[in-house]
Amino acid sequence: MKEDKRIYTMAKETPYKAVLKMGLPVTMGMLFMVAYNLVDTYFVGLLHNDYQLAATNLAYPVMMILIAISGIVGNGGASYIARCIGANKEEEANHTLTIGFELILISSVILTILGMLFLNPLVSLLGAKEETFLYTRQYVSVMFLGSLFTMGNYAIGQLLRSEGSTFLSMVGMIVGTLANIILDPIFIFSLGLEIKGAAIATVLGNGIGMGIMLFYYFSGKTILKPSMKLLSMDSTIIKEIMLVGIPHTLEQFFSTAAILVNNNLAASYGALAVAGMGIANKIMSFGQYVYQGMAAGCQPLMGYNFGAREFNRLKELIKAGVVETTLLELGIMVLYGVFAPTLIGLFTTSRDVIGLGTQALRAFLWMLPFVGSTSIARNTFNAIGKPFYAFGITIVRQLLLYIPFLLLFNRLWGFTGLIHAQPAEEMVCMIFSLVLLLNAINRFAKED
Repeated sequence: MKEDKRIYTMAKETPYKAVLKMGLPVTMGMLFMVAYNLVDTYFVGLLHNDYQLAATNLAYPVMMILIAISGIVGNGGASYIARCIGANKEEEANHTLTIGFELILISSVILTILGMLFLNPLVSLLGAKEETFLYTRQYVSVMFLGSLFTMGNYAIGQLLRSEGSTFLSMVGMIVGTLANIILDPIFIFSLGLEIKGAAIATVLGNGIGMGIMLFYYFSGKTILKPSMKLLSMDSTIIKEIMLVGIPHTLEQFFSTAAILVNNNLAASYGALAVAGMGIANKIMSFGQYVYQGMAAGCQPLMGYNFGAREFNRLKELIKAGVVETTLLELGIMVLYGVFAPTLIGLFTTSRDVIGLGTQALRAFLWMLPFVGSTSIARNTFNAIGKPFYAFGITIVRQLLLYIPFLLLFNRLWGFTGLIHAQPAEEMVCMIFSLVLLLNAINRFAKED
């Protein structure tokens, strides 16, 4: 396989520089991606309807479900592609890419059908009550009808990053977000569609982003290219995709389940608490997407070097990823702590919502020094084709720590306990994740 600058970065660039080169473009792209929901929240907030504002938060898990399913292809396919490139199996990498495109189309059609068939029960499960049910239903129905665009935008971006094309992936996400910003006021206000218009703008923005990335693939700007000759399904490739993709998707489902528990607990404090926590969570998503972007950017680095059996370089890359991600998150932590009321006030004029949102945001920010290390560990396991270790981290994080912490802290300290549950859980999970990762890498090196 030819070595261009993308291959050089993964194989030979100094670890700290390689992590920045791969991680920062992905982080920028993911920050623009999360802006889809933030932009919706901002413009819906201009309607001065707290129930519609709460509905954007209640509907957010549907976006996570779509991304989780597309992650089977995006993360599973990307992991195997990076390992194939590292092992100089170019034909296998191209075949994996082509199968990935097929699976995206098939899964989006299935999800659209199921989502529309069970729409009302799902909206109730999301925590929507009488005042928010109709608004949440409107938003969710559009998301399902446009699932191909949302899923395709995420999965194809992941596949692009697997070959080191992080800049191309970033451009697609940025263009899609800019389109969403332009379309939101048109559909929400000019056409009078309100929250439904916000969902339509989000879907169309994702579609435009997906179109940009497809253009890159079919215009010869990428190392790999899908081919009609490789449309046939291959059991080995599908197994490799599913081996990483399904556990990763289950991670997302557990995260979604935790959000549902959180939303239902918050609903007991009223719609204003849901709205305030929702805004705080959307703002926190910028901090969360920084560590997720850095970890996702590192994933091809880890997969490539594992495929090339460069274990010493792999450990140096892990160290660089943890250090740089933690430093970035500490900076965001300070920023959020100082400007919390101003940030919440960008999305609502309600004094009550601003007060509750500020309280929640200043509690949530204490998770930031810990989450980056956990994400680096989890993505590294996925990158090297050891997804059950990553899944083990998720089981500990979501089922053994976060949900029990939510229930216990809420019972002991009420709303204050509810918003401090995740920082406590993340601190414990970070220690577990790093110990597990370092022991596993040392063991793999000895066995090689």
